[in-house]
Amino acid sequence: MTTPSRPMPEESMSLGGGEPSAAQSPKTEAEIRRDLAAAYRVIALKGMDDGIYTHISARLPDGPEGQKRFLLNPFGLMFDEVTASNLVTVDEEGAILDDPYGHGVNAAGFTIHSAVHMARHDAACVLHTHTVAGVAVSSVREGLMSLNQWSAQFHDAIAYHDYEGIALNLEERQRIIADLGRLNVLMLRNHGTLVCGRSVAEAVKLALNLERSCKAQVAALSMGLTPDPLSDEVAAHTAGQYARAYDKIEASGQDPEWASILRLLDREAPGYIA
Repeated sequence: MTTPSRPMPEESMSLGGGEPSAAQSPKTEAEIRRDLAAAYRVIALKGMDDGIYTHISARLPDGPEGQKRFLLNPFGLMFDEVTASNLVTVDEEGAILDDPYGHGVNAAGFTIHSAVHMARHDAACVLHTHTVAGVAVSSVREGLMSLNQWSAQFHDAIAYHDYEGIALNLEERQRIIADLGRLNVLMLRNHGTLVCGRSVAEAVKLALNLERSCKAQVAALSMGLTPDPLSDEVAAHTAGQYARAYDKIEASGQDPEWASILRLLDREAPGYIA
């Protein structure tokens, strides 16, 4: 569903969250690390990174003492330098449990991602970007408009959080949680975008489609012509088609699109499994 040429299925992915499935995330830490490292590589390959900033996190199985743990990128590394072995393990209180190279993590990244992982146990992966198109759309009061098939999948499925400055205040976590609610897409106003997925694969696909939607909106509005948004009825119908398709993929564990992304990385950006 990341290319318009693929026929849109009538059974479709819940943008409003869903029950964890057998395919929600890999069972082992090694598999989670592999998929998360792949996510960093594909976001870099698509030009959606921002130097050493922004973050993608993935929930790990609980630690031996019941710690709630997740993985983040080592601070100071570009996205295309992230590998499965150099990801940093932190808990929900910010304690670093494993940091292979001593880089630590970005404090703002911890604030944003820990907020979601604390409240949303269905969110196996949280992906936050500062793309030009995403920041542009987050900076207009209308937010994302249902102008096309890509953006229709997000119809009535986007939450908004007002900018409060660089996210260093842990008290902001509760406001992020409250604004996100049970949705899986959050526009951080004047800042960027955030998506949640029941798997790393789902989060990546949501992020890629959201970026396409933002780019298309910026392009359409830049022409100086009259926008022609989809009707609420058509947009809602299309959103449901997408939602059912994502649900089916997560339930089955069969994800040809994610498999194609991994093959792309093998050709264009290998080495992330190291």
